[in-house]
Amino acid sequence: MAKKILVTSALPYANGPAHLGHLVEYLQTDIWVRFLKLSGQDATYVCASDTHGAPIEINAAKNGMAPDAFVAQWREKQLEAFREFLIGFDTFYTTHSPENRRWAEEIFRRLQAGGHIEEKPLEQWFCEHDVRFLPDRFVKGTCPNCGAADQYGDVCEVCNKAYASTELKDPYCSLCRNPPVRRTSRHFFFKLDHFKDFLADFTSREGVLHPSIRNSIKGWLEGGLQDWCVSRDGPYFGFEIPGAPGKYFYVWLDAPIGYLSSTEHLVGEERALADFWNKDADSRIVHFIGKDIVYFHALFWPAMLHAAGLHVPDKIQVHGMLTLGGEKLSKSRGRLVTAREYLDAGLDPEALRWFYASNLGAGPYDVPLAKEEIKNRVNAELVKTLANFVARSLTPLKKDFPNVGIPSDDPASRELWARVLEHSGKIHQAYEAVELREATQALVQLGFEANKYLQDRAPWTKRKQGDVEGAHRDLALCANVAYVIGTWLTPILPRSSVRLAEMLGGATFDPAKIAAGADWLVASDTVLGELSHLATPIDDAKLDALWPEPGAEATPAVPPVKKQPQIEKVAPAEKKVAAPAPEGIISFDDFVKVELRVGHVLAAERVPKADKLLKLTIDVGEEAPRTIAAGIAEHYEPEALPGKYVVVVANLAPRTIRGIESRGMLLAGGGDTGKVVLAEVPGVAPGSRVK
Repeated sequence: MAKKILVTSALPYANGPAHLGHLVEYLQTDIWVRFLKLSGQDATYVCASDTHGAPIEINAAKNGMAPDAFVAQWREKQLEAFREFLIGFDTFYTTHSPENRRWAEEIFRRLQAGGHIEEKPLEQWFCEHDVRFLPDRFVKGTCPNCGAADQYGDVCEVCNKAYASTELKDPYCSLCRNPPVRRTSRHFFFKLDHFKDFLADFTSREGVLHPSIRNSIKGWLEGGLQDWCVSRDGPYFGFEIPGAPGKYFYVWLDAPIGYLSSTEHLVGEERALADFWNKDADSRIVHFIGKDIVYFHALFWPAMLHAAGLHVPDKIQVHGMLTLGGEKLSKSRGRLVTAREYLDAGLDPEALRWFYASNLGAGPYDVPLAKEEIKNRVNAELVKTLANFVARSLTPLKKDFPNVGIPSDDPASRELWARVLEHSGKIHQAYEAVELREATQALVQLGFEANKYLQDRAPWTKRKQGDVEGAHRDLALCANVAYVIGTWLTPILPRSSVRLAEMLGGATFDPAKIAAGADWLVASDTVLGELSHLATPIDDAKLDALWPEPGAEATPAVPPVKKQPQIEKVAPAEKKVAAPAPEGIISFDDFVKVELRVGHVLAAERVPKADKLLKLTIDVGEEAPRTIAAGIAEHYEPEALPGKYVVVVANLAPRTIRGIESRGMLLAGGGDTGKVVLAEVPGVAPGSRVK
């Protein structure tokens, strides 16, 4: 029997509306879970509202609401937004639940019994006016590093320097603006260092973490693990710690426990443990999270589960952030577009699902939110390539013929069908590996080739010239290709794929049926259903209503330059001037300015309406891969490039080509024949200098 798979997304904080940054994670998770279910795997998707903490308690009071009513309100609004974006949770619960209280207390008890909890004093800021200890985000002051005023107690948003809240100069309470005082309170600490060996083994296991994340965690482990404070002083909205009046579980202790309690809410305690969470359960637990909460999910959470004798995660899938103008979109930074604003602008939620899928891979790389890129992805790939093929195929088939018919079987048709099946296999593998970008690229490539076949065969012309049977058979083959397209669109576009299934006479999309390859996918006597548009282009005006063009925002004021003291000018010593280099010859100094580095091609795809261009994703040893537009489409198929080690001109100024910001060039050579060959350096690490 196949393993049961439990999939989670990080729990959204019930303190405000869902925005497009949140949706990166929930859509990525939903698409993968839909793929698993489509493939016949036993997958369950659980999530919940993260409802505890000082910000909840304080904001509820500001709104004149009880905290439980406040979080219930935001939970419903967030869930409504998730539903409108077609996110199919099997359950969306809450951490403010009896199940979560019981599990938080039980896990804490097991940690205490194992000797992993220590009680000791902790010095904190205390506001005498509000009569409360202040979390880092509720004390502000002057940055100790750059001197910027009104900075939070954990990190400066001007210079990005991290520090302890007690290091702030001229601190004040952000609630009442009175200066706080230092007080000591006793707290409970989880001895994370007890699990250093376990965590070193856990985080190095193949498949648990992306290599780049694994390397970061290795550095944290080598730097030493600090005790983790898992309690907070009241007033605090959360669960009071048994036997410790006035002390509450820190939100980051009970929030991930919400994965377990939400599972119990869905299937009951007995099945939650037997099927998923017991240490020896034959299950696979996969967490989808953002790269900003890796420390909690890859260190604290697995250590807690291990210490409590429960099932540790089998995979922690980390994604990057949604960025606008190079900055993260987030509520705290005031840079966001809410899910509601997107929908109210009249934009299709499936357009965003496609855009995210076409930009998300298995690595923790950021997704830039650029209007031109959204239009290219949706209008050129989804609408003009895939939806257009479906319309051009099925419209004449329904109009001119009584049923789907028997597909063509000549060499060109067999070659197309073989390519379709080959692409289908690659798409399946890409989905399995959470390489959604690769899956969409392969699907679009399939669409390119299918459109070319349809254009070359021109069944409409055949019919006019009297070859009615030939036209019918060509269109029948295209209907079968449309079935494959519909199958792999299903995880990304669940609503549109239902329409396509109805167009294909009520088809049931099944990857296993495609993989079997034993028969045609659409029966010859199938009568097509009512036809409709599979997808529609994105309207520029609707995108413009959501956010301004890059550079339209106000430019920060430039600080005045200090007037420099006058210095007496002294005539420089006479220098010998070198003779000018012959025409066409550059100096050595000019040559050494060019920085050549090894790049590992991760992905390649065609650029719509640009016959010579390919869009490449290349790892050059930096934190995130680069996008490079290269004029090699006439010489290389996109699928032939991933895996190659090429030479990149790495210090070239970025240039926008067909809406793509290209950050580099590739070294290639060509002879009199016109053939272009890339310079390759196989086996050399990405980022290595080429000399």
